[in-house]
Amino acid sequence: MTEYASTLPNVATSVNNLSLCTTAGADLIKDKIVVYNLNRIVVASCTPKTHEPVFRAVLKELGMSPSYLEFVNVREHVASVHMEEPEDALEKAKALLRAGVARAATLEDVPRKVVAVKPTALVIGGGIGGLSAALNLGDEGFQVYLVEKAPSVGGHMAGLDRTYPTDDCSI
Repeated sequence: MTEYASTLPNVATSVNNLSLCTTAGADLIKDKIVVYNLNRIVVASCTPKTHEPVFRAVLKELGMSPSYLEFVNVREHVASVHMEEPEDALEKAKALLRAGVARAATLEDVPRKVVAVKPTALVIGGGIGGLSAALNLGDEGFQVYLVEKAPSVGGHMAGLDRTYPTDDCSI
């Protein structure tokens, strides 16, 4: 894959490394960014769910926008689902890599703005779900406004005399 990636348009360098998400891997990426003056990074490896933040932090540390990272998930989308078909897996990985590199060329900086958030919530409905949500939010420090259309809370539960299976009083 490394050799193939090097043949794609706009690819300045391609590296094969089994531990990119480690400190050593992050240092390798930083080094390549500096040496080749890279402005976009495509990572073709495992799940972005856990590892994408690591790579975005590398870009941010070097003063690049984290938006300039494209992640190609070849582990879950290729290797895990095509274990019995290695030739097909390789072709799919190449197609995903081509798409990732093409998309990376069009990535733009997405400005981020941090704003203060007032911990306030509106809960509509004073049934069991609404009351539970309001209590949980209140326990987390939110100011909660509970709105109920009926004159009393409890929803459908308030209309029941007994509850199943314990036959407890529901009022």
